[in-house]
Amino acid sequence: MRLVFAGTGDIGVPTLEWLVSSQKALGFEVVGVVTQPDKPVGRHQTLSASAIKGVALREGLAVQQPLKMREPAALEALRFLAPDVLVVMAYGQILPRSVLDLPKVACLNLHASLLPKHRGAAPIQAAIEAGDAESGITVMYMAEGLDTGDVLLEKRLHLRRRETGGSLHDRLGLLAPEALAEALALLSKGTAPRVPQDNAEATYAGKLLREHGLISWESAQAVDRRVRAMNPWPGAYTVLPQGGGHPERKLKVYSVIQSRTESGGALPGTVLATEGRGVLVASGARSVWLTEVQLEGKRRLRASEFLRGTALPLGIVLGAAALP
Repeated sequence: MRLVFAGTGDIGVPTLEWLVSSQKALGFEVVGVVTQPDKPVGRHQTLSASAIKGVALREGLAVQQPLKMREPAALEALRFLAPDVLVVMAYGQILPRSVLDLPKVACLNLHASLLPKHRGAAPIQAAIEAGDAESGITVMYMAEGLDTGDVLLEKRLHLRRRETGGSLHDRLGLLAPEALAEALALLSKGTAPRVPQDNAEATYAGKLLREHGLISWESAQAVDRRVRAMNPWPGAYTVLPQGGGHPERKLKVYSVIQSRTESGGALPGTVLATEGRGVLVASGARSVWLTEVQLEGKRRLRASEFLRGTALPLGIVLGAAALP
């Protein structure tokens, strides 16, 4: 079989590397890679390629970087590669019908959730925020809808107690080659199933923006899940109110510990205590300890170190206003 891999996000790197290393032994050939155009990154807006492109160039694979896959030139370039299977993982564009119909055997997507839960762009963070016990990789036949195609198979894993968006991302990336290997074996035998998704059970996880990391302090459990889900990106944060000669400032929160201490009816976000363990903040009926933070313009610190350099009066309310 002739395979083309389409991906942009780092989560797809283990899958592409597995495809390249296994192709001869398993009787298929990776004939090309499609990834997003190079983009400006960082303070200096340096033009940077995706990690997927880096792997492709290292392995001597043909690379295509169309601005839009629906462009006639992009479609013709893909047709020239004559793929039997198009494998897609975190590519970043919705593929038109003209592309989905091009592979002779199948167009497969590796999605980082157990569909139909968490369709969309941010399934990893959504699983943690929802308190799911499991996540996984779903291999599905691509359709024109958003992650609506029939399921070929899924591979599951249990979420760890302190799972973060970063750790789950990496674990799912390593699980994906195993899922794809089984899917390709079934396709080659002609025994790959097609199981329709139950649309009534579908949930959606839209594209993450920086403001989605704002902590609302509605409950200790919700704060804990948000902080872990948004670590490392876009990062959970709150707002220090103005005072002591300072304007409002963003305070990133990297880790918290749920406390058994009741909030005593304090307004959500109220600082209840500051001590060696960190900053105790009212979060609904109970409270949470902030244990690792970063004040804007400063470096990331344990909360105990942060408190040595920043006065945080008891009773102030964090997040009382949202910075733009």
